Amino acid sequence: MALLVYAHPYPSRSQANRTLLEAVRDLEGLVTHSLYDSYPDFDIDVAKEQAALSAANVIVWQHPMHWYSVPSLLKHWFDKVLLRGWAYGTGGTALHGKQCLWVTTTGGDERAFSPEGMHSFPFASFVPVIEQTARFCGMHWQPPVVLHSAHRTSSLDLGLAAQRYRQSLSQLITEFETKPALEAKARAESEARAASAAGSQAASQETSAADATLEGAQ
Repeated sequence: MALLVYAHPYPSRSQANRTLLEAVRDLEGLVTHSLYDSYPDFDIDVAKEQAALSAANVIVWQHPMHWYSVPSLLKHWFDKVLLRGWAYGTGGTALHGKQCLWVTTTGGDERAFSPEGMHSFPFASFVPVIEQTARFCGMHWQPPVVLHSAHRTSSLDLGLAAQRYRQSLSQLITEFETKPALEAKARAESEARAASAAGSQAASQETSAADATLEGAQ
């Protein structure tokens, strides 16, 4: 299963994020979860969120960029759900090995994220905080999906971006939904071969012991 955690403070007003979301919503194996629809009062059901994360092999965080980071409810979600002893620290292995995909939109275009632009730094400078959140919890970081100039993107370009997002996420789901099943099958076959080899060895030892007894009797 793949879990898409969607965090847009004004989902009904969104154009870019809504288009991206609608492009992937019907993917087989994907569960979408809108935080602002589920928790308008910020009262997060931690056990429910952790159960959903535990069931997923692929985790997607999708949101508009707010002050070079995530919207307030998603930050609150990080604080409440990704707990020591569950997501990190001693015994905190619940998310280990899962795939994490970050999907975000920005108001500025790519030129705005440059030494000469209004944000003074390349966009890559703002990635590490989100990336390290995933990596600190033992997840594998996937190349982010970023749509710049979200307010001014043409319908054609937005549609193309949505298609690319759908393709990327579909491939990710297919790969990492299939991979665990194949690994489980390989483990089962390996265990069966080991058991068979152990049985053959035991039978051989019994035969050798029987032969030795007969020789002694002669």
